[in-house]
Amino acid sequence: MTTNSSPQLWIYDTTLRDGTQREGLSVSIEDKLRIARRLDQLGIPFIEGGWPGANPKDVQFFWQLQEDPLKQAEIVAFCSTRRPNSTAATEPMLQDILAAGTRWVTIFGKSWDLQVTTGLKTTLEENLAMIRDTIEYLRSQGRRIIYDAEHWFDGYKHNRDYALQTLEAAIASGAEWLVLCDTNGGTLPHEISQIVQDVVKVTGEWGMGHGGASALGGSADLKQLASWGMGKESTQSPMPQIGIHTHNDSEMAVANAIAAVMAGAKMVQGTINGYGERCGNANLCSLIPNLQLKAGYSCITEDQLTQLTEASRFVSEVVNLAPDEHAPFVGRSAFAHKGGIHVSAVERNPLTYEHIQPEQVGNRRRIVISEQSGLSNVLAKARSFGIELDQQKAEAREILQRLKDLESEGFQFEAAEASFVLLMHEALGDRRKFFEVKGFQVHCDLIEGKETSNALATVKVAVDGKNILEAAEGNGPVAALDAALRKALVNFYPQIATFDLTDYKVRILNGHTGTAAKTRVLVESGNGRQRWTTVGVSTNILAASYQAVVEGLEYGLLLHSQAEAALKVSS
Repeated sequence: MTTNSSPQLWIYDTTLRDGTQREGLSVSIEDKLRIARRLDQLGIPFIEGGWPGANPKDVQFFWQLQEDPLKQAEIVAFCSTRRPNSTAATEPMLQDILAAGTRWVTIFGKSWDLQVTTGLKTTLEENLAMIRDTIEYLRSQGRRIIYDAEHWFDGYKHNRDYALQTLEAAIASGAEWLVLCDTNGGTLPHEISQIVQDVVKVTGEWGMGHGGASALGGSADLKQLASWGMGKESTQSPMPQIGIHTHNDSEMAVANAIAAVMAGAKMVQGTINGYGERCGNANLCSLIPNLQLKAGYSCITEDQLTQLTEASRFVSEVVNLAPDEHAPFVGRSAFAHKGGIHVSAVERNPLTYEHIQPEQVGNRRRIVISEQSGLSNVLAKARSFGIELDQQKAEAREILQRLKDLESEGFQFEAAEASFVLLMHEALGDRRKFFEVKGFQVHCDLIEGKETSNALATVKVAVDGKNILEAAEGNGPVAALDAALRKALVNFYPQIATFDLTDYKVRILNGHTGTAAKTRVLVESGNGRQRWTTVGVSTNILAASYQAVVEGLEYGLLLHSQAEAALKVSS
């Protein structure tokens, strides 16, 4: 828990630049703007927007933020040092940086002598000149500088003296942050700790030698430091502070970032959900709660921290990547309990199996229902959906037995809670029949030489005793069946028009039987505000799909009717 006296950490998000380098991830200008505004709302102080001039998308992104700025965050432009044997003042890419109109600019330069001689194909001295010239030029144009020391840890281990010279060049030129980058992601936490401690000590000595207050040692006034760190004008400019930027190639990015903070780093760079090139970057969705709730640092406000889970899922939706259900803190399964003994203990005292309160990060506890469940799971799960079961009555044990019987047939309710809710209502005798499917037929045309096929589905549905026969086409049998059902029902239930089938998963349960195998289908549906999942199982994939699709529509109608009832009560 943080207090007013908690030490401040500055969070620097690079989802919009480093995160978009992940394979298979692509965003539009609108996507980037939506994410930037969501991060601003989350309280992230520094948001790296991209490399202006590298592509038209980033240029337009910065232009649009000049017209409609963020509320509290500093948007940061990113760029490299100038090219070898040129001057910063005549470097075209730096003109694009200035045109972006940001107060802060992050410049990355080479720390590793191997990268200088092999990558840049220049001399070690020229690399130092590139760092000095670039930063001095941008400072002369009124910009404030964050210096990213690329390949810092590899460079330090191979040639400590030269690596430190690159930092000295950045400091002398006016950089206000020195960010140490584990670019290859191969460093271990104990190495991070030792090296960061050395850098803090050396740069602190440089600061004292220049007559300045060594903010690196933590002696700067917190109020003044906050003003300086957020980019507001201050009467005194402390010596640069240390930041950390880690990659996850060794599955150490979060641990390495925490090790750096413990050794004196005051800025942490990372991405939402750990998105990034190769194996990703340090995951801010893990770093922020670990540093704030466990290590006692102040990163964002407590209220903002409760938005973390929603922000994680928002970003995954915008970039069109499935959320990691098992992600620490923000994953759907982060606080899920399956074993009956665990559930009983958590019901009595959540501390028995939860390291924090889920609500602190905007998540929630889930009781998982499966064939391993005991009666306590069923009671707790029913309670989470507003259904009170009496464990002394037969209904509770009937539900448990029905659950175990169905899962032995291949059903899976862990990931299909909507189907489990309908099962409970069925056992309690209050399952509302919104409609009844009397039957369906699906006809597919597969034309030789064409990659696509057309499907036609016909359904017969009864609503309030009235029979409706409808047909619809689709690009496959499930799409056609879903379209026909909606067409038959929408006149009776207009809200169905807002339902979307958002995901469709098929699992073969007993593959050794070949094409006669039993199939499990999971269908995820949504209405723009909520999502729910239903399940169907059959040796006929169409029959399994039919079960899941029908229950998806039924559960959506149930949610709508419950919302209407709650509205009537409140009014």
